[in-house]
Amino acid sequence: MSTADDRAHCDDAPGKLIPVVDIRRCEAKQDCVEVCPYDVFEVRRIDDADFARLSLLGKLRNIVHGRRLAYTPRAADCHGCGLCVSACPEKAIKLSRAR
Repeated sequence: MSTADDRAHCDDAPGKLIPVVDIRRCEAKQDCVEVCPYDVFEVRRIDDADFARLSLLGKLRNIVHGRRLAYTPRAADCHGCGLCVSACPEKAIKLSRAR
């Protein structure tokens, strides 16, 4: 669970950086959800279009992990602190400049 101390490390204004989840690596363990002080992430059933983009091995791996994936529905609220990047055990999250 994030705290006010976590927010203190997020100095950038929201929307400058956004988290990007590599769907081939994500195992939906929810670490990103738990550490994000701005509730940017949610873990839910993988969208059919994203599932279709996976390789056969990726599809099998995703099925083993409950057909779940981390999504960023509130990416514009990201302050770029990088807590999610550090917390992800699969190294499936990177911060990118918003367009």
